[in-house]
Amino acid sequence: MEPIAPRLLPWFHANKRLLPFRQEPSAYHIWVSEIMLQQTRVAAAIPYYQRFIAALPDPAALAACEPDALRKLWQGLGYYNRVNNMQKAARIVCAQYGGALPANYDALRALPGIGDYTAGAIASIAFGIPAPAVDGNVLRVFARLYNDDADITQPAAKRLFTQRVLDQMPKDAPGPYNEALMELGALVCVPGAPRCDACPLAGVCRGRAAGRQAQLPVKPAPKAKARVPVTVALVQSPAGLLLQRRPAKGLLAGLWQPAAWEGALTQQQLEAALRAAGVQPVWGAALPPARHVFTHKVWELGGWHASAAACPLPDGWVWAAPDQLAQVYPVPNAYAAYLKK
Repeated sequence: MEPIAPRLLPWFHANKRLLPFRQEPSAYHIWVSEIMLQQTRVAAAIPYYQRFIAALPDPAALAACEPDALRKLWQGLGYYNRVNNMQKAARIVCAQYGGALPANYDALRALPGIGDYTAGAIASIAFGIPAPAVDGNVLRVFARLYNDDADITQPAAKRLFTQRVLDQMPKDAPGPYNEALMELGALVCVPGAPRCDACPLAGVCRGRAAGRQAQLPVKPAPKAKARVPVTVALVQSPAGLLLQRRPAKGLLAGLWQPAAWEGALTQQQLEAALRAAGVQPVWGAALPPARHVFTHKVWELGGWHASAAACPLPDGWVWAAPDQLAQVYPVPNAYAAYLKK
């Protein structure tokens, strides 16, 4: 196949979105933006990015941030392990690299939470290192470009496509090239029906020539997600809403939540669990059913409203006043249907 960069780069420079992390593309800014964008749409991530950078402008500030304050900044983005790993990485950067991300792909790749794609993005965009940055957008572009129906979820296929990305990379412009591929996949070579009429690579795309662009890339059918019942007690007292801290490891580690347990608990079982924490509930109306979808499971939530006296609580439990809910305690979006009230 002929080189694609002469077609791709002029299109990118003429059509790229003016995103805040492109205005000042430091290694730290690229890192924060790429971690946020792993599971979040660009439009939704931008205000989070701006708040995060304003509060934590460099790796030293991130490394020193109190964990609850850090999770509060992240609240709403989900997948909190991302920001926990970012803080671990920031502490290593401060201890080993003088507070600046290293200009070395292997050193970046060794940091917690930084995989092949993120290391390639930082290395190429911030430091001009010719490293590929291959995400789902780029895999989709190259599956269509080469009319290749290999299963892109398989490591062997990803290695092949990554080598093709590297073979096409202009060594004097690795950052713009990687960004251009990401942008093409996000704006033009989109899932389903791509906008081939607007694509700078339409003339060399083998998938389009074969009329197969809408059928590519090939991915297996997703597995059914496990459904997990979760029973919630939304207990309010004059001191605020009852919250409990989740375990330090596992799903939503270390976050705060309304009193809740996995399983379809009866009201009597729920009351026994609350009394073990010293809370004497007076039950109110049933909570409306709600659901929250994680990567591998679906929570099906239900439970009851309750009121209680503002009693002393054991470690890991608090009464959270409304301003504390808004500013102090990071609560996952899984409970948003209840906490918005």
